[in-house]
Amino acid sequence: MSRTNPFNLDGKLALVTGATQGLGMAMANGLGEAGARLIVNGNSSREKVDAAVASYRSAGFDACGFQFDVTDEEQVEAAIEEIELNEGPIDILVNNAGIIRRVSLIDMPLDEWELVVATNLTSVFIVSRAVVPRMVERGGGKVINICSLMSEFGRDSVGAYAAAKGGLKMLTRSMATEWARYNIQVNGIGPGYFATEQTSPLRTDRHPFDDFIKSRTPAGRWGEPSDLQGAAVFLASAASDFVNGQIIYVDGGILATIGKPQNV
Repeated sequence: MSRTNPFNLDGKLALVTGATQGLGMAMANGLGEAGARLIVNGNSSREKVDAAVASYRSAGFDACGFQFDVTDEEQVEAAIEEIELNEGPIDILVNNAGIIRRVSLIDMPLDEWELVVATNLTSVFIVSRAVVPRMVERGGGKVINICSLMSEFGRDSVGAYAAAKGGLKMLTRSMATEWARYNIQVNGIGPGYFATEQTSPLRTDRHPFDDFIKSRTPAGRWGEPSDLQGAAVFLASAASDFVNGQIIYVDGGILATIGKPQNV
């Protein structure tokens, strides 16, 4: 007797925003490994999108790229229309695009605040609103919103980011509430602290933040980008068909403890 693998994504089309680098690229690679076809979004430059697509294809994945600004409603709607027309129906949407500005709330200009909130929160509403009606018509789909430890914690100098990611947690739950009746599962992933190019200056033996993260994390280390792949594949697959409105924190145990772990 054969058994169906509930984590198999063969034949599924996944749109991952902000997937030209970092954690977005890691999660897209995980979806590709599980069999999904990839739609790669980025906005910094066409060259960067093309380079990312080349990387995915060199790994053996079926991938194509679309450059559009996730905060621009017209660009998003035009891109989704083109994707659905030329590439096929979007089965999996990963709302990953985001930015952070490390400025105290007192010193943060309004335009910077609005940019952080627009990119991390409002964009999820814009992109999902363009994608989900088609999922409703087809009778199902998966939406994965990339939240953060800052969906639960405040932290000095990242107030705008924390406000946006806290809002994203509640938007995820509201989306799940409204769309579960259409067989659409909406969940979130909350990454902890990961070893990426962006955090490389902090991950040296002499940097106090490196010691802080390792001592604060029960696992005693920074996360590797590949550590996010299992959660992404789970939430994108049939294995999570009765999971809705949840945030899975991939953080090495930070949220599990109030104190500094011993013997780390």
